[in-house]
Amino acid sequence: MGRECRPVNLGEYAQVSAGRRYFVRSAGVVIAAVALAFLPGVAIAKAKAKPEFTKTEEILKWINDYRHEPEPERLPDAVKAMFKLGLLKDVEQAGIYVGFIAGVVGANSDKAEKLLGEMFPMPPPDQIVVVKAIAYSGLPEWKDLMGKFVERMPARRVVIERFLFGKMPTLRALPLDNPMAVDALWGYYFATGSSEPIQRLIVGLAWAQNKDDVDKLTTGSMIKWTLAQNASRDHDLLQYLKASLQHQPEKVAEPLGEVIEASETFEMTQLRRDALASIEELKLKGPQSSRNFAWWGQVGQTTFALGCVAAGVMGQVYAGIPCVVGGALSNVALKYLAPAK
Repeated sequence: MGRECRPVNLGEYAQVSAGRRYFVRSAGVVIAAVALAFLPGVAIAKAKAKPEFTKTEEILKWINDYRHEPEPERLPDAVKAMFKLGLLKDVEQAGIYVGFIAGVVGANSDKAEKLLGEMFPMPPPDQIVVVKAIAYSGLPEWKDLMGKFVERMPARRVVIERFLFGKMPTLRALPLDNPMAVDALWGYYFATGSSEPIQRLIVGLAWAQNKDDVDKLTTGSMIKWTLAQNASRDHDLLQYLKASLQHQPEKVAEPLGEVIEASETFEMTQLRRDALASIEELKLKGPQSSRNFAWWGQVGQTTFALGCVAAGVMGQVYAGIPCVVGGALSNVALKYLAPAK
């Protein structure tokens, strides 16, 4: 990922870049708040109970709004609803949810054990989500946290040990050509507003110009698309991409510039055309530089269709692809993106 950069919250970044001091507060507001807290007879009313999550749309809206108004205490209920609605049934295609859970846990180290504990009991097959959320959380002490839940998840001991002994990668080390990685990074961003997952995605844009590997080209194209879709609705993200542009090597700067252009004009069609043309050209080079359509179709179902989820969380539908909220019509997405015969 290149040299390490301190993650920042993109909301804070946008304010600083505009010349505003993020941490300065009105003295009058502070004094009033303190005075109110000590007024005799003034009780701090408990927040009204939040409605239960009963629909996928409700969960996705909460995820989309979360980084602006964090509510970590609702995470256990949200996770239980995700299981009930079948959103975590296939973990490999639920990257955005797993990444989000990991992000909330990672941003609340003082509450992490409590939040995870309240997700139990859960059936053994579902526990893999908790295992990955802990490993992907980015907490310095994630291994200690994992150890506290080993006894609750004896059926998952093998995968737990693989994470603990470095035989399975954490989110920061998860290769971007893993179909789950891109969506998981988006989920982490939705939970935290951190620049770190966005930095990794920006670096991955270099693959959008890859001429030798269909897998990398497909992944790079999906990264390019999701960045454009989400930045078109997220001002802080768009400003961060603009500020990052001047620091990128040419192979990243060119596709990043196209992302910014598409985000500002809401013109995503060209991104699709470019991706189709590049993939078709690479396929025609022969078996050493490409794969057959059936193989590319499998990639499409686990990559482009997953991008429909990431874009869908931000309230977008990409160029007419009918996304199911909380999932994607993989075959329809593949048919739409596939070159015409």
